[in-house]
Amino acid sequence: MPIAKSVQARKCVMLRLFKDMIIDTHAHLDFPDFKEDIDDVIKRAEEVGVKYIINVGTSVGTSVKSIELTEKYNHIYASVGIHPNTASNVSEDDWSRLEALAGQDKVVAIGETGLDYYRDRSKKEDQKRLFHKHMELAVKHNLPVIIHNREASEDCLEIVRKYSGRVHGVIHCFAGSRVDAKEFLELGFHVSFAGPITFPKAENLREALKAVPVEKLLLETDCPFLSPQPKRGKRNEPSFLQYTVPALAELYKLTVDDIERITTLNAKKLFGIAQSVEKPEIAYVIRNSLYLNITSRCPNKCVFCTRETAPYVKGHYLGTDSEPTVEELKSAIGDTSGYDEVVFCGFGESTERMDVLKEIAGYLKKKGSKIRLDTNGLGDLINGRPICEELRGLVDTICISLNTNIEEEYQKLCHSEYDDQAYPALISFIKEARDYIPDVMISIVGMPEIDVEACRKIAEDLGVRFRVREYNNVG
Repeated sequence: MPIAKSVQARKCVMLRLFKDMIIDTHAHLDFPDFKEDIDDVIKRAEEVGVKYIINVGTSVGTSVKSIELTEKYNHIYASVGIHPNTASNVSEDDWSRLEALAGQDKVVAIGETGLDYYRDRSKKEDQKRLFHKHMELAVKHNLPVIIHNREASEDCLEIVRKYSGRVHGVIHCFAGSRVDAKEFLELGFHVSFAGPITFPKAENLREALKAVPVEKLLLETDCPFLSPQPKRGKRNEPSFLQYTVPALAELYKLTVDDIERITTLNAKKLFGIAQSVEKPEIAYVIRNSLYLNITSRCPNKCVFCTRETAPYVKGHYLGTDSEPTVEELKSAIGDTSGYDEVVFCGFGESTERMDVLKEIAGYLKKKGSKIRLDTNGLGDLINGRPICEELRGLVDTICISLNTNIEEEYQKLCHSEYDDQAYPALISFIKEARDYIPDVMISIVGMPEIDVEACRKIAEDLGVRFRVREYNNVG
């Protein structure tokens, strides 16, 4: 299988894979497997860029040990819980002790909890009852839950639904179907995949991963279990994420840096780890393209746009109330020789600042950069004049958001301040762009209410390229 082979091919150059940090959201470093060399294990993790580790309790005893690890190592956090395999043996005293642990410093989650019908070591009713108690404990402490689900998706989903809107968390070491993944995602949960995602025959897992937006993905090892393919059969440890991350990057068609940055942000937000005041980025990298965030202004409030609620794109924070100067942009841009293209696409609509757009595009063209402009196509209305001729020689590709084939539907989707002027102006802008820009593309967001084929026909009739963007997959 190409995924596994490609990961193995990279194993000789893996050391210091990660530029900044990643987070192992599920480890069991308190297990006897690490008794003799835990300091070395943690050192190896740090050497490859594993900055934080969440050590997950599976019993009262291991939960206590997890907390003890947080006291010894600053970058380790704890989760407290009782594994479903022992649900039938949990006493009231056990539960009281676990409840007391939940309020300890550096406890960032409840679990490992859930259901395991594969081993069937505890009665199903006992597992369900204990799962409910964990969910209630998560509500009480306002903490996420770490859920174990093995061959129990139907019952697991039934319980999770009862806490919809009150409890969030992660389905760890996901082993279900694509349909299961979608249902957990709809309930607000994250999903994590361990080493088996790299196994040559794990097509079922890779198929399930297709349902998971990268913004809902977490990294985990589940060590000492489930080592990735290059280390299969050996004790797993946090440093082995260096083999899993490239496989995920390949599957998502992103870079290792992208996966690192995005999953770290995901984990920080879910578990409240290492939170800090974020500075908006005005130049940011996705894959091998440099994106420019030059304004926060936009005349539309599209229903599918996350700028109002979650101003992040692929792990980059773009929310800003100010606008960068030309000099600030030039400084942030730096050397562009290694990028495939430079893209005007940020928190707002770039044609709101036509003078800045043109000056920076001219500056970039002198440096030999290929330029793309992502736009809502309302630039003529925004500026009170046709603008495409002004972009001639500055923009190589323009991607225009069509969004729908029906004029009346446009306002329902985009809530433009230009009302019924917006859609006709958009169509005119597309036609105008063909005369001045070499490569014109129109795009839509793949939502059930959008007639994709009708939109594709518009593109064909206009003689421009067509692209369908995944819903909730920005960047």
